[in-house]
Amino acid sequence: MKKMFSDEDLIKNLSLYYLNRHLKKKPIEKYHRKIDESPLHDREKYKKKAEILLLNSFMHHFPEVQFENLTCESPDFIAKFNDKKIGIELTEVINHLEMKKLESNLNKIFRQAEIVLEQEDTAKYRGVYFLEFYPNIKLDTLESQEEIILNIYKSVKKGKPVGYVKSIRKSSHRRNVFITHEYNMNLFDELCSEKILELIEKKNEKFPYYDNTVDECWLVIVSDMNSIASRYTFIQDQEHLNEVKSPFHKIFHLENLCGNITSIK
Repeated sequence: MKKMFSDEDLIKNLSLYYLNRHLKKKPIEKYHRKIDESPLHDREKYKKKAEILLLNSFMHHFPEVQFENLTCESPDFIAKFNDKKIGIELTEVINHLEMKKLESNLNKIFRQAEIVLEQEDTAKYRGVYFLEFYPNIKLDTLESQEEIILNIYKSVKKGKPVGYVKSIRKSSHRRNVFITHEYNMNLFDELCSEKILELIEKKNEKFPYYDNTVDECWLVIVSDMNSIASRYTFIQDQEHLNEVKSPFHKIFHLENLCGNITSIK
């Protein structure tokens, strides 16, 4: 996964996955410790941790896979499977490009609101807050961002929506204050198969540069369902995926909420 993340995106990604009841905690904790022990920069460690968490559902489908190199780049991971050395290249498919910037900006605002609440009284406000906003929310000025932070702060304190906040729901969390988006599934939220095929084409071009000591190289395309920019309900024209041509030995599409996996090749 070679795209750039903001620190807020990475922290949010990690926290969301820790809350996932389907998380395979033992291997995840082991892999995270290995990443922490590596000489990578802290930012790269966050990135690698977020990537391996995106593969949590993948581990449910392939419990025999053992990751051996967690800090390589091309491909993202090296694993052992059925006595073979497998390279795993991971990439996220963005379903709503227009939402990606909005989500990143909201995550920065969430982080600022979390800091304010934790500095005031972590024990009192500790928990996970799921927020939904009115559609007229504006993030284009510093003043509007500060107003939204204040609206979130007041909503958490009062336990009811204030200002731009349309709804607020709290769940328990034993560590700290955590704010995220309310999950709303749109029954007609389609992911165009063309987006998946375009990603495969881009990865095909990079295939010659991957580690050639592996026995097989797999491509795992993930829809990060904890992100409003990546959610989908169904894949449109899924039959088009059967026509794919690629040097990758196996290609999968994975959604990380319920763990549904589609074998493309």
